[in-house]
Amino acid sequence: MRKTIFKLLLVLGLCFAGLGTTLPVQAKSTPFWQRPSEKKAYPNVKKHPKLWVLVSKKTERTYLVDNGKILYTMLSSTGSKGENSTPTGTFTIQDERGDFFYNQNSGEGAKYWVSWKDHGIYLFHSVPTDQNGNFITKEANQLGKRANSHGCVRLSVADAKWFYQNIQTGTKVVISNSGNIKHLVKSHS
Repeated sequence: MRKTIFKLLLVLGLCFAGLGTTLPVQAKSTPFWQRPSEKKAYPNVKKHPKLWVLVSKKTERTYLVDNGKILYTMLSSTGSKGENSTPTGTFTIQDERGDFFYNQNSGEGAKYWVSWKDHGIYLFHSVPTDQNGNFITKEANQLGKRANSHGCVRLSVADAKWFYQNIQTGTKVVISNSGNIKHLVKSHS
């Protein structure tokens, strides 16, 4: 039925093309850095009271883990090397969180931030924004790769929003340089 209607609209559009009438243009697909990283639903944290977060700087992924099993995998970007490197170790989600921040010194902000170290210094957050909350496309397109982060962990907009709304204070966070995910999951579960 939809195909028939589309064909009819296409024919009518072609017929009226000479009269200045055009068919509506389909919207471009949403950029990957705005969408959830997986096509499945996010886990229900209430059903996973021992859920913890694993960040691999090598794979540039953030894993939600429970009972030795990866529940969900998010694209992420960690800090560049040197003084902007994302710290490694075991941490916990802290009380501080918010829907937007802007850092005048770095010239970047982000949406949906959650603190995991130094009470508001090291965060999980969306891909970067400008001071008006507009996403910086050049930086956003680096999601899933080592980016220009100042030590925070960047997530897609959808993943960051879900993280902000669902990951509880006190949740364990493990950040590692290793790409051996099976070993990391087993050794920290």
